[in-house]
Amino acid sequence: MDEVRIAGVGMTRFGRELRRGERAMAAAVTGRALADAGVPASAVQRVFAANAAAGLVSGQEMIRGQVALRGTPLAGVPLVNVENACASGSSAVLLAYEAILAGRCEVAVAVGVEKMSHEDKARTFDALRGATDVAADARGTDTGPAKNSVFVEVYAREARRYLDTYGGTFGATVEDFAAVAVKNRFHASLNPLAQYRKPQTVAEVLAGRTVVDPLTLPMCSPTTDGAAAVVLCSAAYARRHSTGRCGIRAARLAAGGGQEARPVAAAAGAAFEDAGLGPGDLDLVEVHDAAAPAEVAQYAEIGLCPPGEGHLLVREGVTALGGRTPVNTDGGLMSRGHPIGATGCAQLVELYDQLLGRAGERQVARARVGLAVNAGGWLAGSYAAAVATILVKAG
Repeated sequence: MDEVRIAGVGMTRFGRELRRGERAMAAAVTGRALADAGVPASAVQRVFAANAAAGLVSGQEMIRGQVALRGTPLAGVPLVNVENACASGSSAVLLAYEAILAGRCEVAVAVGVEKMSHEDKARTFDALRGATDVAADARGTDTGPAKNSVFVEVYAREARRYLDTYGGTFGATVEDFAAVAVKNRFHASLNPLAQYRKPQTVAEVLAGRTVVDPLTLPMCSPTTDGAAAVVLCSAAYARRHSTGRCGIRAARLAAGGGQEARPVAAAAGAAFEDAGLGPGDLDLVEVHDAAAPAEVAQYAEIGLCPPGEGHLLVREGVTALGGRTPVNTDGGLMSRGHPIGATGCAQLVELYDQLLGRAGERQVARARVGLAVNAGGWLAGSYAAAVATILVKAG
């Protein structure tokens, strides 16, 4: 197989859905994706179902995907459950991509679904704690219910490190992080599927409740429920059935696990090498902005700027709609929402819609190449995993 195509996508509106479970959301998005692709369910030979937290939030373990797709046209299709922290969705797409490249199937579906909201908020926070090395958790002997996401502490430390390192020479300030939140909220205001769509100002972001200094609530991704699905096929299938208008040029997974590890940079670098492209070829980017400082840091990691200059791109409007390289045109994790197992698939839904010219008011003009970076977990000072995927407009 010389190429893998994306034939269609589907996605729910992201938000808090206390009465709607994984099954209803998974059925909705797989049906939409197959209809979008013009591919019958009978043609699907593999399903890769991503979910990260259901075992701890709802108690459903081991056969999550089979349960979610029970009663749908995809029930009975060979299925692999994928759990890789917040990178679960992109990991599912990667496995589908590799299965088609290997010639094991011609059509595969990757679906990510997550229901994070629960009447007992501690369940959600405890589930997120499971994306770290629990034995090394700084809470030590405190085994009571978690009162906040462990990742807020992680990103607050990263924010302080960035400000300490680049505040003097490059003038980075907490206002730069607020500006990222403002940018992404504006993008989300143009996205009917986003969780938060009301525009906000830098002053409003800074005046928000401090979660962990220097992060305020609007600088952090919310608790979100949602699902997204992607239909992949071989180039040969695409030619026979006049589908697959978007190609996956590269998909790479990298591992972290140490203060010096740079899995985002490693995954993106490997993907660029495979694709024969570089950062300058990108028309738009989706990055893993679980908190504002994460987006700023990833600009340099994927090569949009030298280290320490990420906040300058925000100030100059480079990463906003209308800028040279728009980032998180759908609102990103902070405003589109972050249902962790579905996030990686949702990023590719946005790139696909942009490359096909159907992103509406947030459309990037003449978009032909897009990069998605989806990171997951936290281990010994870095992300535990990162997946970089490059999409190109076919034809």
